[in-house]
Amino acid sequence: MQKSLQIHVFSFTFLLLLLLLPLLTDSQLTSSESQTLLEIQKQLQYPQVLQSWNDTTNFCHIRPSSSLTIICFNGHVTELTVTGNRTSKLSGSFHKLFTLLTQLSSLNTLSLTSLGISGSLSPKIITKLSPSLVSLNLSSNFISGKIPEEIVSLKNLKSLVLTDNMFWGFVSDDLRGLSNLQELDLGGNKLGPKVPSLPSNLITVSLKNNSFRSRIPEHIKKWNKLQSLDLSSNEFTGSIPEFLFSLPSLQILSLDQNLLSGSLPNSSCSSSKIITLDVSHNLLTGKLPSCYTSKSFRNQTVLFSFNCLSLVGTPNAKYQRPLSFCQNQASKAIAVEPVHKVKEKDSARIKLGLVILIIIGVIILAAILVLLVLIVLKRRRSRSEDDPFEVNNNNNNERHASDKVSVCSTTTASSKSLPDSTKTINRILLSVGRVPQTMRSAVIGLPPYRVFSLEELEEATNDFDAASLFCEQLYKGCLREGIPVTVRCIKLKQKSLPQSLTQQMEVLSKLRHMHLVSVLGHCIASNQDHNQHAGNTIFIVQEYISSGSLRDFLTNSRKKEVLKWPQRMAIAIGVARGIQFLHMGVAPGIFGNNLKIENIMLDETLTVKISGYTIPLPTKVGEESPQAKHPWSNEDREKEDVYQFGVILLQIITGKVVDAGSSEMGSLKLQLENGLRDEPSELSSLADPSVNGSYAYESLRTTVEFAINCLCEDQSKRPSIEDVVWNLQYTIQVQQGWRPSSGNHESSMKAIYE
Repeated sequence: MQKSLQIHVFSFTFLLLLLLLPLLTDSQLTSSESQTLLEIQKQLQYPQVLQSWNDTTNFCHIRPSSSLTIICFNGHVTELTVTGNRTSKLSGSFHKLFTLLTQLSSLNTLSLTSLGISGSLSPKIITKLSPSLVSLNLSSNFISGKIPEEIVSLKNLKSLVLTDNMFWGFVSDDLRGLSNLQELDLGGNKLGPKVPSLPSNLITVSLKNNSFRSRIPEHIKKWNKLQSLDLSSNEFTGSIPEFLFSLPSLQILSLDQNLLSGSLPNSSCSSSKIITLDVSHNLLTGKLPSCYTSKSFRNQTVLFSFNCLSLVGTPNAKYQRPLSFCQNQASKAIAVEPVHKVKEKDSARIKLGLVILIIIGVIILAAILVLLVLIVLKRRRSRSEDDPFEVNNNNNNERHASDKVSVCSTTTASSKSLPDSTKTINRILLSVGRVPQTMRSAVIGLPPYRVFSLEELEEATNDFDAASLFCEQLYKGCLREGIPVTVRCIKLKQKSLPQSLTQQMEVLSKLRHMHLVSVLGHCIASNQDHNQHAGNTIFIVQEYISSGSLRDFLTNSRKKEVLKWPQRMAIAIGVARGIQFLHMGVAPGIFGNNLKIENIMLDETLTVKISGYTIPLPTKVGEESPQAKHPWSNEDREKEDVYQFGVILLQIITGKVVDAGSSEMGSLKLQLENGLRDEPSELSSLADPSVNGSYAYESLRTTVEFAINCLCEDQSKRPSIEDVVWNLQYTIQVQQGWRPSSGNHESSMKAIYE
């Protein structure tokens, strides 16, 4: 009996091992793919979600989460999903990253989102990706260029998501080769002006927030399985085609914020499957089909505000524009539509004529240029004979411009230390009167600027709930797209009507820069709107930075340790470039910007975002304008901004939080001035102890000199914002020639955000 029992136990154990054997083999990844994953971690520059990976990690046993999922089968990775939180572009090339991905030969799902990936999609890389790939998601990165035609080689692809990148076109106008594709999301790019031919099996399509500028393409009528179509926030023109409402499966149709004209088709009533229809912010005219006011449409959502529909006597009439507005805009939209192709014979004749005209034009232009050169040379020769000293005037002017130095005292002439290469750059930039490209750099990764409806902002802030209130008239909210924002409410004087504000709103769309808390859009609420903030109110929608301010970092002992000297110099020049953009990147310039460390925000990569800057709008009810309170010139306000920057720089150097104009600040400035005259150890003792061992003394000294320059009591001796940027670049060059002896930035960042 006992022997029989042993035999049964042995048999059961053997069968159990046979059953578990495939699972045990699947759970162990091949060494080559393990090394590939570690290389991918390196190429992605160790994002927080991958920080724990090392040589001993069993990748197949990592617990799946919303930010990281790895699935293995037969010793190979079949799914790799990594979701980061980066909002700025990483440096370097990512060609090797995409090459590594081709080594995961069994991938069927690949998702790399919000990781700061940049560059373009190489056609060779696309063709070498796993042929079994079913889902590809590279959204919320900084990938640019054209979408290569080789994308159609991924025959098994069912989902393609490239939203919120910087793609600007297609290599091919025909993507029908993706015959299995069911989901396509290309929103938030710069694609256009024409929509390519797409496969007919699509279920969900999003082309929103692009630059498409044509009529709605007719091949959409073949998409019988389509359930959701989003063409919003483009420049589609013409009338809304009736075939859209004949699609048998369509449930969601978003056509808002385009240039669509004509009337809303009566056939739109015949499609009972459409749950949501949004045609708001277009140029539609005529009467609204009667079905939309009937009881049978109560379970359907139809948005049609901000058109020119005839809704006289209805509550929705106040949300419509004048008929003349839509007619005028529609005529302009039609005039700029792409010209249709001509017949082949006519096209050939036109091309031949153009070639002949171009050749003749080139010959004439060359002759004119030769004649002009001869005239100029003749005049210069005669002028140099008359006045031999005039030739050197330009050189002398350039030399005077480059030698201009802001000096507050005999010990603070840091500009004199600039190397010859920096002086040359400064001289060239000053001579042409232009601002460096870094000052004009735009924000990457933000949605396009747009005009919001009051309903959208009410939804984003939970109807302006008190729980969403940050401070006076500033709310935190979340847009439908999942983007966190802040909404500032500015109630205007009664004489400032919304119609008169349209041109003044244009400057808001320009307040977008990598070192500003950028403006995403605005909403003007008329005094007829039924809301607690109604009555000539402007709502300014800005991006939300959650990581904290510079003050938070300087007053928190753990966060303070992250700010070694190189990081502090990067923050200082980021603030300077943000101010430079406000002064010179928009017209007219914006001065008097209430600069203080509470308003210097830092994102998760320590990138500076200036908040609380002046937004040039009409004043609020009961307030005087800033110009009335402080009748200063723009030059005065510019110098005040430089002074406030000097206070910020003082706090960055010492790590001490002081108020502008206070006795503590005056004492701190005096100590630094004395430290410049004493031994180097004296000045070093005044720097924040957290930066010890991470700075070159020359970089510290020149930064202190320049901070004192900015704090001159005589504002005429304060440097300009261009001088500020150039001198900080010099201190960074000095620092780059020195190797820090301690401090690990990556590990410190991890300690803060874990």
